[in-house]
Amino acid sequence: MSRPAVLIRTALGAMLGAALASYSSGQAAPLPPVVPGHGLQVVELFQSQGCSSCPPANANVMALADRPQVLTLSWQVTYWDYLGWKDTYALPAFTARQHAYADALHHDGVFTPQVVVNGRGDVIGGAKGEVEGALRRFDRGGDAVTVALDASQVTLTGASAQSSVYLVRYDPRIVQIPIKAGENGGRTLPHRNVVREFALLGKFSGGTKHWNLPAGKQAGLKTAVLVQSGVAGPIVAAAHT
Repeated sequence: MSRPAVLIRTALGAMLGAALASYSSGQAAPLPPVVPGHGLQVVELFQSQGCSSCPPANANVMALADRPQVLTLSWQVTYWDYLGWKDTYALPAFTARQHAYADALHHDGVFTPQVVVNGRGDVIGGAKGEVEGALRRFDRGGDAVTVALDASQVTLTGASAQSSVYLVRYDPRIVQIPIKAGENGGRTLPHRNVVREFALLGKFSGGTKHWNLPAGKQAGLKTAVLVQSGVAGPIVAAAHT
């Protein structure tokens, strides 16, 4: 299904069924050991409640959420809303972030599902093992910049080319959302680490720089800071509360 300037890829039925079967089996992979000096790895899922191909990718990303060195973020996009179900979490700023990734990764347009790993590469994410493979392929090793983060402030220290510093607030709970229309009408879909707030704190080009963080608009959210080359390039450092 497509619309002007938007490319939406639909996963094959066999892949969808296999991924759903894997998720429903309840067999989770064991958590890997913490690797000293290894930076927080950032896995970003772009999806919509109105996209029937998204649940398998969502399941695969949610399976990583408890790993101590992985931060998963679910960005709900707006361009599926015209099909009869308005995503309850989608915001234009989230869709804009995906378009920035499309430019950086040299795609013709945006699509769902899309899993971006460390800002370095992406996969559709619906097939079993696809996201795990992307974590290995796009691993960034340790942080190039030191990030000191608490609930009210963040300080960056280190050598860096010009980078964007983003504030992300997300809901760590698993929330079940009943979908009443559209391609997923009649289903109840789980959500975890859904982004609720997103803002550019500023630019960083090395040395030491400090930002006071604005108060969150909603209670119960966790905070992450992403340091990213350019606008939507490789993530060079990340931290979360």
